[in-house]
Amino acid sequence: MTKPILNIADVDLQPRPPQYAPTGAAAEIIDARVAFVSRQFGTSKLAYNVTAIPPGKRAFPFHNHQTNDEMFLILSGNGEIRIGQDSHAIRPGDIISCPAGGPETAHQMVNTGSEELRFLAVSSMYSPDIVEYPDSGRFGILADFAPTPDGQPRRLMYVGRENDSLPYWDS
Repeated sequence: MTKPILNIADVDLQPRPPQYAPTGAAAEIIDARVAFVSRQFGTSKLAYNVTAIPPGKRAFPFHNHQTNDEMFLILSGNGEIRIGQDSHAIRPGDIISCPAGGPETAHQMVNTGSEELRFLAVSSMYSPDIVEYPDSGRFGILADFAPTPDGQPRRLMYVGRENDSLPYWDS
């Protein structure tokens, strides 16, 4: 493990890798830079990152997790968080709880201010997790696989719709 302390001022926010960058209409409203802090520390049961959202943008689609709890601490900037059917103003110092559950726990943060909105996100890391996207009727399955023989991590990420499922016995 590297040094077990990292000052928030020293995090290295990076754009999403191209394979995870939004495309099409989503690229107009979704944008963020992220520092995956927990990877630097080598944790496996708890994930934490610092995320920065530019003004007028969102970090992720409106979604809920079936397995993992999330918590957010607003570090700077102002915005709104939509949780289920309700929207709430957020500001520095706010702690936001988004427990695992159905669409009533779905959440999405939007930067409604004029400066970058930064937050610390903390999440449990149970695998697999099923993520629902209530606005679009999609779901995602995220699962960690055993690493490759050379130790590289492997992850399954599948996004679909319920009625797109293949028949069980098809080969």
